[in-house]
Amino acid sequence: MKFILAKKIEMSQRFKEDGTVVPVTLVEAGPCIVTQIKTKDKEGYTAIQLGFDQKKKITKPIAGHLKDLGNLKYLREFRIDDSSAYERGKSIDASVFAPGDIVEVIGFSKGRGFAGVVKRYHFHGHPASHGHKDQLRMPGSIGSRRQGPVQKGKRMAGHMGDAQITVKNLEIVEVNKENNTLAIKGAVPGARNALLMIQTI
Repeated sequence: MKFILAKKIEMSQRFKEDGTVVPVTLVEAGPCIVTQIKTKDKEGYTAIQLGFDQKKKITKPIAGHLKDLGNLKYLREFRIDDSSAYERGKSIDASVFAPGDIVEVIGFSKGRGFAGVVKRYHFHGHPASHGHKDQLRMPGSIGSRRQGPVQKGKRMAGHMGDAQITVKNLEIVEVNKENNTLAIKGAVPGARNALLMIQTI
């Protein structure tokens, strides 16, 4: 299993030999440092924790955890079956991937703040005719007296976006080992500079 932490750069395009255009997302993948190896005996499951990107200040507990590894900004873990090939302090970069690899990308979608039902769920609203003053973008009825409290999961206005999204079956189109960048076919969640978790399926 291949995995890495990455930062979204931008969307672009690549051309195949027959002239076909392939839309891609460019990401800065690594270099990442193995900060912890979790084992079934100690933690109850097997996983590798990676650190990515630098920051100026970190808290003392994190500094103790990252002793001799630097001030890493992000820490994320990937569950694997066998951790024998990894050791603390080992570096992982974009070269672990190859063109043609099929991966899944986990990220957080763009936050939209508090949104109404028209924007959030594509309700079409009320007719703009007589008797509908100030009701154009209202949700309408949300239940009856007989029903009692509002049902859980009712589609209503609320916080939109900033949710974890997993996009599967994306193809690695290009690997640039010098700049540690990957070109992934299609779109991935998040804004520019957003953190991504990339792993083979």
